[in-house]
Parts: sequence; C-alpha cells; structure tokens
Amino acid sequence: MNDDESVLLHTEGHMLHLTLNRPRALNALTHTMVRSIDEALTQADADAAVVAVVISGAGERGLCAGGDIRSIYQDARAGRRASVDFWRDEYLLNARVARFPKPYVALMDGIVMGGGVGVSAHGDVRVVTERSRVAMPETGIGFVPDVGGTHLLGAAPGELGTHLALTGKPVNAADALACGLADHFVPSARLPDLVAALSRCAEPAEVTETVGRYTAPAPAPELAEHRAWIDDCYAADTVEEIIDRLTRTGLPAAEETARSLLALSPTSLKVTLEAVRRARRLGGLEAALDQEFRVSCRAFEGHDLVEGVRARIIDKDRDPKWNPARLGDVTEADVARHFEPLGAGELGLHPAP
Repeated sequence: MNDDESVLLHTEGHMLHLTLNRPRALNALTHTMVRSIDEALTQADADAAVVAVVISGAGERGLCAGGDIRSIYQDARAGRRASVDFWRDEYLLNARVARFPKPYVALMDGIVMGGGVGVSAHGDVRVVTERSRVAMPETGIGFVPDVGGTHLLGAAPGELGTHLALTGKPVNAADALACGLADHFVPSARLPDLVAALSRCAEPAEVTETVGRYTAPAPAPELAEHRAWIDDCYAADTVEEIIDRLTRTGLPAAEETARSLLALSPTSLKVTLEAVRRARRLGGLEAALDQEFRVSCRAFEGHDLVEGVRARIIDKDRDPKWNPARLGDVTEADVARHFEPLGAGELGLHPAP
C-alpha cells in the first residue's frame, strides 16, 4: 500500500496499523507523510476487510512532535510556498480523520504536539498514557495553533483552552482527558496487549469496548488546582488585560505564567486569542480549519514565525527579536488581517464568512 518508510503500514486481523516512522525526529510530519496517511485512509475506507485504523509513533518518545518546522523556515527563507501546500493537505487530512467512517484509534503515548494532535485528537478513540504530554506549542515559535487546535481548545471547559493556546504548555493524561483532547487512559505497559486485542476485533462496535477493558484511573490532573485563576484571568477581553490579571493575582503560578507570556510573540498572542474565540463561535472543526489556513498563510508572510523558528530550532539562542516587539504595538488591523479571506486560495472546507 505504501512505498514511503516514514509511515509504516501493516494489517493484523481486521486492523490497519499506521506507524509514524521518523523516531529520530520524534516522528515530525512531512508532506510525504501526510499524503501517505491520506492514501492509507482512502484504501482503508474502501476495504471492507478493514474494521478500524490504529495510529501510533515509532520509538519510545512519542506519537509525533508536530510538523517539520525546520522545513518551514527553509521554505520561507528561500521565498518558496511549499509550506502553504503542506498546510493545505495537512488540514484536509485533519478533517478527514474527524469524519473517517470507521473507528480511528490514536495511541497518544509520549509527546503529542502540534501536527501530532491533528492526526490523533480528531479521532473517535483517543488513548493517553502516564507518559503523554499533549500540547499546541505554536506561540513559542511565533505561530498560532492550527490543525484544528483552535477548535479543540475553544471547546475545553472554561478558559483552560485559552490558557493552553496562549502559553503552549503541555498537559498530562488527566488534563488531556479533562480538556477533551483524549478519551481513555491506558497505562503504557498495557499498550502491546491492547494493540493485540484490537487486532482480534471483527466488528467496529468491538473497538471501544476492547479499549475499555485496558483502561485504568488516570493520574491526578495538574490544572484543576489552578482552574479558578485561569477562568478569571483568561476571561479578559485582551492579552494585555489577561497578563495584568495574572500579575495581580498574587499567586506564584499565575505570575510565572504572565512572565512567560511576555516573552512570546505579541502578534502571535493576539492572533491566537482572537482565533480561539472565533473558533468557539464557528462551532465546527471544518470552519475552524478554514480559518486556521487563512491565519497560517498570513503568518507565513510575516516576520515572527521565521524568527521564532530561527531562535528555537536553527540558531537555538532562545532570543527571538519579535516585530512588533510590544503588545501595545500590535493593532486591531494587524490582527484582523490574519483572518481575511484568501480568495481563490481558500482551503474550502466550509463557506468563507
């Protein structure tokens, strides 16, 4: 079914297994991998012998750390547009995962970030373990949550999703469950037995029941004790007011959060806040993906994404020079520009507003 060794395919019983196979790069997604997954889902959908699909990551570190952001940097520096083509196919794949007609089981063990969330958290059977660290860390590189992340985080209880979107902080299994990013907790030691049991499923209805037999109580959530100040502070209308509220709480965790936000791209923060709030009003994944595609294309044309990747991945000096450098210098027009329709270049999953 597939000549690309970065996505391994094999069938056991009635189960198609997709394994992201770039362990040295923490299974970061390339355009080739996105196309391979999409092709595999096309064939699995048409194959009556395939009851369900299981996606996992090779190696011991995680399912997927996200997209290959080094290639985005190189693409932008060279004046090319391959990243836009990658995002188009990636977001279409995210939508396809959400509407895939057969059970789609995502083993979200270890690190699951950015694009890794996109190929897992839109599935209907999402498994986390005690090793899971789930995040949309885009603001750390001057970008904005994508792959349907604004839809997922916008639907989280209270303002938890806003907190995670702006800070980019990872959550453990219990918090992933509480935020609606996952469904089941299975200890990592049980995963091999779970996979073997899934391969014995002969009907779609058996899949969730089988996962249920391997679940256990999740570890204690970490966000629960912070819920009061998170809900209060992130309910503010602007990023500036959010940071002000965080600073005035007198709580060390909130004050540390304020300091961490002030180190991030002002443009990224303001666009992210607007994107999550718009995604709540849009209501559906496909409309959110269309919006994210507009935002991603505008961010690709800007300064901070390239600079953020340079500082974190290329030069690793951790000293990005954001432009604008201050929140007060990012205007409402700067933010609104990210959401303007792309005309003929739209993703096209949902009618443009």
